[in-house]
Amino acid sequence: MIRIVIADDHKMFRDGIIAILEQEADLQMVGEAGGAPEIFDLLDANPTDILLLDISLGKFNGIDLTKSLRQRYPDLKIIIVSMHSESNYVVKALEVGAAGYLLKDAGKTEMLNAIRAVMSGGSYFGRQVSQILMEHISGKNTKPAKEEKVVLTRREIEVLKLIAAEYTNQEVAAQLFISVRTFDTHRRNLLEKLKLKNTAGLVRYAIQHGYTDYPPNLQ
Repeated sequence: MIRIVIADDHKMFRDGIIAILEQEADLQMVGEAGGAPEIFDLLDANPTDILLLDISLGKFNGIDLTKSLRQRYPDLKIIIVSMHSESNYVVKALEVGAAGYLLKDAGKTEMLNAIRAVMSGGSYFGRQVSQILMEHISGKNTKPAKEEKVVLTRREIEVLKLIAAEYTNQEVAAQLFISVRTFDTHRRNLLEKLKLKNTAGLVRYAIQHGYTDYPPNLQ
């Protein structure tokens, strides 16, 4: 059972999301919040797996909240829900540790896919958001003066491509005919080799370095 809290300052939006989630047998609504103080109260009182967090929560900024929440609840997975498609919002969400970024015009299926992908240890940014990130990165004309060359093995590249394509842990393992434990080892090695902290960092690296073909070309 995936335990979920939704935080949005519009009651009608919360009600709509709750109505969708309550139809799913594997999802459990823990509570809803209209402001930042309520979020902390809910999370302190209830074990929670995923927080669906509005990026504009009244006077509170969802990006700053994500940073604080990740520090206080390191196991909590946060999916930012936003009307903003500008790249700077998406990049900042990645930087503070958001596991996903959904636009508010996303459909029911995409939202459920995001929740389950993030819960399985992956990340979810969707095709549209991923495209926004790629356009943002490709629009940059400069690179760091001294970027350390990192050589990835063929298997590590395969794992990285599948992670960037939003495959779940189990799907990556099945696609590569390996066990989930072996996938976890490859993922951990990638994090150490690339000096990254989490799956969102791997997604960002994959986008920056062109490992984002759909579907992933593993040849």
